[in-house]
Amino acid sequence: MINRLLSALMSCGLAAMSLIAFPSASQAQEKLKWAHNYDVSTPYHKASVWAADEIRRMTAGKFDITVFPASSLGNEATLNESLLIGGIDILIGGPSFAARSYPRIGISYYPFIFNDADHLMRYSKSDLFNEMREEIKKKTGVHIAAYTYYGARHTTSSKQAFTTCAQMAGMKIRVPAAPAYTAMPRACGANPTPIAFAEVYLALQNKTVDGQENPLPTIQAMKFFEVQRAIMLTGHIVDGIITQVGPQVWRRLSESERSLFDRVLQEAAARATEEVKKEERDLVAFFKGRGLEVVEVDKESFRSTILKNVPVESLGFTRADYDRIRALR
Repeated sequence: MINRLLSALMSCGLAAMSLIAFPSASQAQEKLKWAHNYDVSTPYHKASVWAADEIRRMTAGKFDITVFPASSLGNEATLNESLLIGGIDILIGGPSFAARSYPRIGISYYPFIFNDADHLMRYSKSDLFNEMREEIKKKTGVHIAAYTYYGARHTTSSKQAFTTCAQMAGMKIRVPAAPAYTAMPRACGANPTPIAFAEVYLALQNKTVDGQENPLPTIQAMKFFEVQRAIMLTGHIVDGIITQVGPQVWRRLSESERSLFDRVLQEAAARATEEVKKEERDLVAFFKGRGLEVVEVDKESFRSTILKNVPVESLGFTRADYDRIRALR
């Protein structure tokens, strides 16, 4: 009798475990595509893979997510279009592309609007950003689940170091060909010079330009430090990337599944953010060890000059949103 009872209990236990470990026939497995443009060595890719595995585990395999890195499914513009039509299901990328359909979110690229990474993260959890998230969802159906710190853009020079906006006057600096990136050098009297990213090293080496601006990990990875003598920690654009879930997926998730996706995607973003912040701290010591000057600047001299010479409104944003972001510092 006891043996039969134990056998029955074990059978019930195994049946229950099978329901937890595997999706049932009524819970068919969904295969999702998660795409991005970043290399497999970056914190963003590693965090994406972790999140995909975690969602698979926590849903008993219902959601089988494959991560496609390094533009393997297209460039960032293509991926943003694919997200809207169901070609991919999850995307991490810059808000600048979301700003093409919802310009208001592009204010995060206005120079010196953020003090540092922590300021950006406070913005990502603010009422203002939540307003933007909801407006984007109403317009496109895309759900923004998380915000990851990508890095602060700093300025390098083959000439003398500088600490104020005025000292940049006459400097020829390579920047991407976009108004937010040209704003700082223009306001300070420098000459912003768009050059293809692949040609930047040669342009610096040949003195076609005096300097460039990029996050510290990019300055190291592309070896720009080899042909520059100083790095100014301007931090003029504190950049981030957003994790977006496509409308075709978000609409069919249950409330509990939506909550799960948000929790996991936000944890993945937090993991990548901390790794990027640590990498930046380590790189300051690396560059100093290579003989470069690493200089703190008077950020207020930049901020006030840019507001005067390139007003927020001139780039299509509102002073009200600017002030709300600055108040979060």
